[in-house]
Amino acid sequence: MKNRIKVLRAERDLSQAALAERLGVSRQSVNAIETGKYDPSLPLAFRIAALFALPIEEIFQPD
Repeated sequence: MKNRIKVLRAERDLSQAALAERLGVSRQSVNAIETGKYDPSLPLAFRIAALFALPIEEIFQPD
């Protein structure tokens, strides 16, 4: 699944570690999601969307 997390994170001047801390996951998890190696669970996807104040559809797109 494609996502815009890296771009959204950069726009808000957040490091992977800072985003991970806000989401309650590891920095490695954020990296894996950004690079498409791992698709987040639905609850985590909702937390990501809430953090960026965007609908899930604007962050995640099918391949």
